[in-house]
Amino acid sequence: MGRKTVRHGIAHWPASERPRERLLAQGADALTDAQLLAILLRVGRQRSSAVQVSMEVLDRLGGIAGLAHCGIEELCAVEGVGEAKAAQVKAALELGKRSLASPLSTGTRISSSRVLFEHYHPALRNLRHEIFKVVLLDAKHAILRDATVSEGSLTLSIVHPREVFTMAVKESAAAVIFLHNHPSGDPTPSQEDHVLTDRLVSAGDVLGIRVLDHLVVGDGRYVSFADEGWLTHHA
Repeated sequence: MGRKTVRHGIAHWPASERPRERLLAQGADALTDAQLLAILLRVGRQRSSAVQVSMEVLDRLGGIAGLAHCGIEELCAVEGVGEAKAAQVKAALELGKRSLASPLSTGTRISSSRVLFEHYHPALRNLRHEIFKVVLLDAKHAILRDATVSEGSLTLSIVHPREVFTMAVKESAAAVIFLHNHPSGDPTPSQEDHVLTDRLVSAGDVLGIRVLDHLVVGDGRYVSFADEGWLTHHA
């Protein structure tokens, strides 16, 4: 008597259980994280479906948050995930991250620290390194543009007032707002954050370019130097 062949691929599942068909019939919110990831992976490996591989990926990396943090090499370490699949997954995550950022175009007036946080949080929350940005504003506190000043571990030597305010002067900015992320997820400013902010505020006062705020962005929360009353102007 012949041995019965066991089929592991999603193609052999009932249509109602296949991730892609289920998404088309019920919408994306009806799928689990593993099922959504399986649609991106498309196929699994020998004796494991795309859903099973996806479950392994999420388990190994620590869920969606871990998936967002990981690099291509970590994804490829899971059997059944090659560079092409890893690239597709990272591209999809990046698109989702960008779509969450609310529009903050030139001319938008900044009315509160919350407005800035809601715009920049999606892009900064899952970064493994610190990034320091400056938002340049006109006299009515409308956005001229923003720029990345530095990336990596922030130190007083990396974020220098000269570089920051050269951009501000070039754009004829009347005011600036600084923001950076804490990869740990805890937005509590460090002592160096306080020293750096004081230094930037002092430089701005000398140049007549007012520092309106410095936001430290964490995971789902932030700290505003202005809201806390920590900005000390000298002019």
